[in-house]
Amino acid sequence: MKRNRLPLYFAIVLGALLFTPAPLVFAEVAPPSLVKKAVLTADDLPRHTYAMAQPPSEVLKDAAAFALLAAAVQHDIETDLATFDIQDRSTRQHYKSTLLSLALLARDDATARALITELRALEEKPSLKLTTGLVTEAFLNARRSHPVPAAFAGLLQTELATLAGALPWTVVQDDLKSAKGGYEIRSEALLVGLVQEQIDPAAKTSGNISGDVAGQLVSMRNQIVNLLPYKSAIVAALDGIVSVHRVQKPDRWTPTLVSLASDAKASPVVVGIWDSGVDTEIFKTSLYTDAHGHHGFAFDLHSNPETRLIFPMGDDHTQIAQDLARLKGFLDVRAAIDSPEASALKRYMSALKPDQVKSTLEGLGLVGNWSHGTHVTGIAVAGNPFARIVVGRITFDHHMLPEKPTVEQARKDAAASQVAVDYFKHAGTRVINMSWGGSLRGVEDALEANGVGDAAERKKSAREIFDIGRDALLAAFRSAPEILFVASSGNSDNDVKFDEFIPSSFELPHMITVGAVDQAGEETSFSSFGPMVNVHANGFEVDSYIPGGQRLKFSGTSMASPQVTNLAAKLFALDPALTPEKAKAFILAGCQKNGRVNLINEAKSIALLQEKLGARK
Repeated sequence: MKRNRLPLYFAIVLGALLFTPAPLVFAEVAPPSLVKKAVLTADDLPRHTYAMAQPPSEVLKDAAAFALLAAAVQHDIETDLATFDIQDRSTRQHYKSTLLSLALLARDDATARALITELRALEEKPSLKLTTGLVTEAFLNARRSHPVPAAFAGLLQTELATLAGALPWTVVQDDLKSAKGGYEIRSEALLVGLVQEQIDPAAKTSGNISGDVAGQLVSMRNQIVNLLPYKSAIVAALDGIVSVHRVQKPDRWTPTLVSLASDAKASPVVVGIWDSGVDTEIFKTSLYTDAHGHHGFAFDLHSNPETRLIFPMGDDHTQIAQDLARLKGFLDVRAAIDSPEASALKRYMSALKPDQVKSTLEGLGLVGNWSHGTHVTGIAVAGNPFARIVVGRITFDHHMLPEKPTVEQARKDAAASQVAVDYFKHAGTRVINMSWGGSLRGVEDALEANGVGDAAERKKSAREIFDIGRDALLAAFRSAPEILFVASSGNSDNDVKFDEFIPSSFELPHMITVGAVDQAGEETSFSSFGPMVNVHANGFEVDSYIPGGQRLKFSGTSMASPQVTNLAAKLFALDPALTPEKAKAFILAGCQKNGRVNLINEAKSIALLQEKLGARK
C-alpha cells in the first residue's frame, strides 16, 4: 500500500483549516416505520457521485452551477442521516460541518447557530469544545447587526476578539495559534489552485466527483464567499489575543524523561526505524551493521530494493534550502512565532498564484518526507547510549496527484512488507517504530484522483487493493512475535477502527498504538483515537534532528510514537530478557489515566522494572 503522508506540521495549517467538510442536521429521527441501517465502519457509508459538466474549479466560482451542486449535496446528507445509524462521531461531525457551510451560504443563520452548538457538543477534546465554529459564530454575530458593508470587517474583528478573549487561554492557546496561522497563509488563489491541480484533472477524466470532494468544494466556497474577504480582520482579532498572552502551558512531560548513563548496567538494544529514511551520519556511533556492512534496507516508491537509506534530494541545494526555510516558516506561523522565515512565508503565500500551488506544496511535501525519518529517529534514541539503529526506509509519495493504485502494485508492496519484517527479525530488533499509515478511504481517494470510474467502482476496487496490503502487513507482524511494534495512531482526529486505518487499527499482544498529547499532557486536536489507541505521549512541537544535523520542532502522532519506542528500548536495554508483552505491560503500568488519555511516564515504568530486577537478586 502506498503511504501518501502529508506531514502533519504542514497539514494542520493547510489541511484541517482548508478542508473542513461540513454537515447540517436538524432532527435525525427516522419515521417510525423506518429502521435505520447500522454503519459499523467507514466502508458501510453510502457513496455519492455528482456529474461535472464543467471543471470543479469553475463550479467553485460559478454561483448558479454551485447552487445545483449544493442542493444535491444537502439532499444526500440529510437523506443519509435519516436513513443510516451512524455511530461514528467524526463522521457525523463531517456531515454537520458541510451542512453548516451550506447554511452560511444560504444565509440560514438560525440553522448555522444550531449546528455550531451541535458540533461543539460532539467534540470530546476540551479545546475543540470551545473553539469549534468560533470564527463562524463571530461572523454570524456581526451579520446579525446588519452593518453597512464598510463597517462589517471592524465589527467582525470586535466580535471575534470578544469571543476568543473570553476563552481560557491555557486550554485553547494551541488551537487559536493554529487558526491564526491558517488564515495568515490561506487565500482564494491557494484554494482555487488546489482544486485545479488535485480535483479538475480527475473530474475531466471520469466526468464526476465524489461526495467527499463535493464536501471540500462546499467548504472552500464558504471560505471564498464569506470569510476570506475579511481575512485581515480575522487575523487581527486572533493576533490581538495571542500577543497579549505569555502564559504557556505547564510542562508535565519533560520531568518524566529518563536518560540512561553510559556506564549503566544495560545491554545494547536494536531499534528499528521503519520510516522515510535516516541521515545515518548524525547517528553514526549508534548504528546496527549487518554482515554486508549495511545499516538497514530501503525500498523506493514502487517497492523496488534501494541502497540509499535516505531519500536522494538531488544536487539542487538552493531548492532544498528554500523549501526548508518555508517548512520552518509554516512551523513558526502555526506556533505564532515571529521569525524571518514566518514573515517571508506570509509574504510569499499572500502573493501566491493558482499555478504556483503545485510546485510550492510538492516542494514542502518532499522536504517534509525527507526529514521525517531522521526527526523520528532522534526522538526514538534520545537518552539511550545502548540503542543500535537499524534503518528501514520506505518511500512516501509527496505529489498532489498520487499514483493510481493497482492490484499488481499492492501485491508488490505486500511482499516488501514481509521482506522488511524479516530483515528486522534477522537483525535482532526488539522494537520497531512505525510513524506512518494508510486507510481504505485513502486508496479510494487515490483512485478518484486518477479519474477511475464512479463511486461504486472505486469502492469495490479500493477494497480489493486495500485488503491485499492490510492482510500482508498483519501477517508480517504476526510472523515476528519477538518484536514490539509501535505505531502512531494518525493525525485526522478520527476513530482508527471505524476508518480501518492501518497499522494503528491492528490489535496484537506485541503491538502498541500511540496517540499524541502536548507538553501539559492534554490530547491534541489532531490526534486520532479509538479503542485500539493504547497510550499517549508528547507529540506537540517536539525538538529533534533533520538531515544535516539542524534541529526543528515537528508535531504529530509521528512524534508521539517514537517516545514510546524510546521507553521500550530503554526497558529492553535494562532487561534483555523482557518479552514484548512484558515490556508493553511495564509501559502500561506506568501510565497516568485522564479520561481517554493514557499518558506514558518513562520514570515510573523504568522504576517499576528496576524494582522488579532488584527483587530478583
